[in-house]
Amino acid sequence: MLPTLNHSPVQEKSIFPALHRIVIIGGGAGGLELATQLGNRLCKKTQAQVVLVDRAATHLWKPLLHEIAAGSMDANVHQLEYAAQARWHHFEFQQGELIDLERTRKVVWVSAVLDDEDVEILPQRELAYDTLILAIGSETNYFGVPGAAENSTAVDTVAQAERFRRRLLAACMRARNRPDRQISRQQRPQVNIVIIGGGATGVELAAELRNTAQVLGAYGLHHLDPRRDIRITIVEAGPRILGPLPQRIANETIALLEKLDIAVLSGEKVTQVQKHAVLTATGKYLPADLTVWAGGIQVPKVLADIGLPVNKSGQVIVSQTLQTIFDPDIFAFGDCASCSWPGMGKSVPPRAQAAHQEARFLYHAMRRRLAGKSLPVFQYRDHGSLISLGRFDTVGNLMGKFIGRSVLVEGALARLLYLSLYRQHLISLHGFMRTLLDTLAQWLRRKTAPRVKLH
Repeated sequence: MLPTLNHSPVQEKSIFPALHRIVIIGGGAGGLELATQLGNRLCKKTQAQVVLVDRAATHLWKPLLHEIAAGSMDANVHQLEYAAQARWHHFEFQQGELIDLERTRKVVWVSAVLDDEDVEILPQRELAYDTLILAIGSETNYFGVPGAAENSTAVDTVAQAERFRRRLLAACMRARNRPDRQISRQQRPQVNIVIIGGGATGVELAAELRNTAQVLGAYGLHHLDPRRDIRITIVEAGPRILGPLPQRIANETIALLEKLDIAVLSGEKVTQVQKHAVLTATGKYLPADLTVWAGGIQVPKVLADIGLPVNKSGQVIVSQTLQTIFDPDIFAFGDCASCSWPGMGKSVPPRAQAAHQEARFLYHAMRRRLAGKSLPVFQYRDHGSLISLGRFDTVGNLMGKFIGRSVLVEGALARLLYLSLYRQHLISLHGFMRTLLDTLAQWLRRKTAPRVKLH
């Protein structure tokens, strides 16, 4: 059921009423890249008006969240304010969530925005569009597991990642003096961390947490053995971790995790998440001081609620031009869209590289659309996958037309390629020179800052 619209909305009017109005819902990696590129090209030359809508005020590249959760990265250094980016690149930013769509009038409804004390700071609004582009991403899917939402922490947003980091620091510091459990004199104090989900997020977070445990001990914030006393367990319902990736990458990753004393339990379906334990279908009882839910994602239900054609996963069904199958004025891409992958018998996977490619495609498609030309056809190219285990190692595979096959990479080369993915995202937002200067500034900052955030 759609939200009740309690009062007449504020109608946002364009200061350029004759211009074609492109509204992008969602400021993730793809949405923000697209708004920036269109702003630089179309808005700067007064050829169109571009409006970006997102529920948050700041942007952070989602693959960095596991590093923020582990404390090895400061979110404040890497976040980008949408309003500032809009000012620099000639588009408009509107904060709020998509709550409704009226296709006949070609308007979207955006929710009110409240401050930390639940006081309204922005009213509910309706935004007119000529072209609507949906890129709202995904959210945590708990699959109806009892206690999962209440007793575990997801890492899908900056707020969730920061919350987990604070809980991790507190758990390590109080490990020797727990009021909630009786510990005998012979038993060593322990911190048990259970990560539910053996995908890229769960695996990368586990490795970062092992690094964090070692650093916290070095700074004297706990007196635990970082490997014996801080136990990390990955629980995966499927037959192996990293299910969507090639088997050899999973094998290499498992070997690396074993060297880090990180336990991997495959084929274990979680049936309940308690406050201090995780229960599985085979009867396992896993003690847990901290539980992370990285078990899956889902598309926000608003897309189906507003009447768009969706598949069984809730993704908007789009054609090869990324247009919805019944309305050529509405496009969708990224995690929230289902676009067929010709020759593969499946849809384009919900990965950062797919969103980046689709954003570039739509940049050119919007220019052709405004010129009255036919739209091109999107073709996804899988360049491979990389899994980072922090400072310990990186492993992955490369694919491409020049290679002709999948090539396993690891070590320094894989780490360099992994880091280049983020830099590529920054270049699309800021340009090469500013990204170079920003990279240098971050390198200098790390020389005078602790390796993890200690507060």
